[in-house]
Amino acid sequence: MSSELSVVEGGTPLVYMFDDLMKYHGPDAPGGVAHAFTVLQRALPLLGDGAPVERREVEIATAHGGPGVRDAFEMVTRAVTGGRYVVDPALARPDRGNTLADYVFRLTYRGRTVTLQVREGFVADEFIELVNTPGRTDAEEARLVVLKREMTDRLLAVPATEAYDVD
Repeated sequence: MSSELSVVEGGTPLVYMFDDLMKYHGPDAPGGVAHAFTVLQRALPLLGDGAPVERREVEIATAHGGPGVRDAFEMVTRAVTGGRYVVDPALARPDRGNTLADYVFRLTYRGRTVTLQVREGFVADEFIELVNTPGRTDAEEARLVVLKREMTDRLLAVPATEAYDVD
């Protein structure tokens, strides 16, 4: 359950904590930030053979189009700015059900690719239902805030290897 991410830029080490990513993104989507943070914790050691990767060489494709995910990946890898970040609905896994379908992430670095998918129990059905509810009431918005925080806490409470499987 590491609490940081390490990458390099031109050989200079850069270390990010979850709170750093939240400051960049803002308070709206902590769950998305937590998913990206966890995905990077899981994928980067595999991509770099245990050594920090050059941040501007990481390519990311995902079925998840959320702003928290996008911003967290951008801060750590600069993939959005560098044109190396793609939201690709074709990566979705509808066979996993509506709740888990979009939580698929493919990261590539120097010819090595890993694809990750979230394990069951980290994303609540109620969360997906509320996110997809148009014209939410104030009570629904308040409940969504709670669900986002609960999901964030679940993800950050375990090692990344327990939250995301390598496909």
